[in-house]
Amino acid sequence: MCGIAGLVNFGSRTRDNMERMKERMIHRGPDAEGTWLSEDGRVCFGHRRLSIMDPTPAGAQPMLSHSGRSVMVFNGEIYDYTILRDKLIADGKCTAFRGTCDSEVLLEAIEAYGMEETLSEVKGMFAIAVYDTEEKTLTLTRDRIGEKPLYYGFVRAGEGAEEGEKAFAFASDVGCLRVLEGFDNRINTGVLDIYFTHGYIPAPYSIYEGISKLEPGTILTIRAPFGEADITQKTYWSIRNVAARGQKNLFTGTREEAADELERLLRASIRGQMVADVPLGAFLSAGIDSSTIVALMQAESANKVRSFTIGMEEKGYNEAVYAKEIAHHLGTDHTELYITEQDARNVVPLLPRMFSEPFADSSQIPTYLVSKMTREHVTVSLSGDAGDELFAGYTDYASVSRIWGKLRRVPKPLRRPASSLVLHSPLARKDIYRIKGKLLGASSPEEIYRLSYETDPLTFRIAKDHPNLPYAYTEVGVDETGEVAHDVMLMDLRMYHPDDILVKVDRTAMAVSLETRVPMLDKDVVEFAWTLPIDYLRDGENGKLVLKDVLYRYVPKEMMDRPKKGFSIPIEKWLKSPELRGWAEDLLNENRLREEGVLDPAVVRKIWDDFIKRDIWRIQIWYILMFQAWMAEEYR
Repeated sequence: MCGIAGLVNFGSRTRDNMERMKERMIHRGPDAEGTWLSEDGRVCFGHRRLSIMDPTPAGAQPMLSHSGRSVMVFNGEIYDYTILRDKLIADGKCTAFRGTCDSEVLLEAIEAYGMEETLSEVKGMFAIAVYDTEEKTLTLTRDRIGEKPLYYGFVRAGEGAEEGEKAFAFASDVGCLRVLEGFDNRINTGVLDIYFTHGYIPAPYSIYEGISKLEPGTILTIRAPFGEADITQKTYWSIRNVAARGQKNLFTGTREEAADELERLLRASIRGQMVADVPLGAFLSAGIDSSTIVALMQAESANKVRSFTIGMEEKGYNEAVYAKEIAHHLGTDHTELYITEQDARNVVPLLPRMFSEPFADSSQIPTYLVSKMTREHVTVSLSGDAGDELFAGYTDYASVSRIWGKLRRVPKPLRRPASSLVLHSPLARKDIYRIKGKLLGASSPEEIYRLSYETDPLTFRIAKDHPNLPYAYTEVGVDETGEVAHDVMLMDLRMYHPDDILVKVDRTAMAVSLETRVPMLDKDVVEFAWTLPIDYLRDGENGKLVLKDVLYRYVPKEMMDRPKKGFSIPIEKWLKSPELRGWAEDLLNENRLREEGVLDPAVVRKIWDDFIKRDIWRIQIWYILMFQAWMAEEYR
């Protein structure tokens, strides 16, 4: 796990600016750093290293291939790199290696077989940049689901460049681009309606104009002279294709046989992801997903697995007592930390720099705190993320299926007129009828799911500008997989999971230099999950059936039979405390909002007053506060 950065055609102060970029992301790699500059001075790579595999200088980056033709910076882990190493030797492509790290094997494979063929062979999480010094081409790529971040785009060139010339830049952290001399990319106001609907900015967009997130499963190539016209992109792996293929080739065995196969695949994934030259453990929130991962880790290990959880003093939000019971049953070496409201408040000022762009999933706070505690004991932690999206865990999936089952009985030509009638009647003043009115106009299950996030009209009035940008929640067609719950699961795997969940885990963990790994995102696990029939996943409100079948082989069902809480916090209550309320009202000051000119002061004031004076909570309150905190700390 590391941080990577690059500059192309930046000018005479390229090295100085690369040092700025590396300094900005020192938390991603505190163990070592390096810089490479091409002979013609046009291309520069920078790297910050968190040593996980082969901490010797043999694993240092930027790394040159044995031939000297290719140079690479790489963030992530290739779990099956030994297979790739053996293939290189068997094919006569490489006779010996300088060290034992995955980076060297990866680079030699890319040079020998090409980027696309290499990526088809490997399992891992990664963001990679390779420069071919002979072809004068720079190639960027990102892992299949989007565990590791990669921002890229054009920025104002520095000294020595022609007037008005643009330079190409990339980095693991968009804040690295912000620190470049002369950076003048403006706020991308076109993404704000999406942000204020969901609380995050999905790929390919970023908060800055001209800067994009490379989408998962994508290869980007830019050739000399490195202008916008010199960029090409292609997809090497698509969750959309995997989903469609899996649902057309459903698993035909029994549910018990499906659990057998899932257990086999998960254990193989976990076995590969437990390999590290540094101490390793796992998050344990007491939910189905993390409990399954920890149970299988302990089954794979001859020693006690380190497990970590945080508890809360707030009644109704504390799962630590259950996590402790599970850990005791499994026999792990368990560590817990109880956090207070003050602990959470202390994290809030850190969030803008931690995420470098507006991000407002409030579970970012406890995720940071559990990562911080975990890092005091280990350098790598496995996580149970992706269980809900792969195995139909969210109750919303059942709700969408139920609503669509009723709605599809209404003739399609009548739906939109009926929706308009409700929305323009006095009934729409009440939330319940406004929501029903919007859902009545839906033409597909996907639209029901999307509209469930967009029922409050104030969401689209917070920002002053309202360009209509397409994004993943609008791009999945009807019957993409042929089954309602799977269609909305696919929507989440294309946007919510990579752009919220994985961003939250990566940024909070890397803020304390902790590597996180997600065994359920193993390629074989993901592809198998999409072959499972819906009745192996859900029974009414009860989801993740086959995953629970695996877990109950290790943990008694009675121990897990309770509502899920996860790493959640009572942010609504805490914002009314004197300290956080004062912080919030300073950020939402009307004069301040008018001076900044991005948000509508009247709409923001109404949302805040509804909360303070009428106890009407909208999640957009936290979204607005995180945006304003980012404006104050990162943009000014």
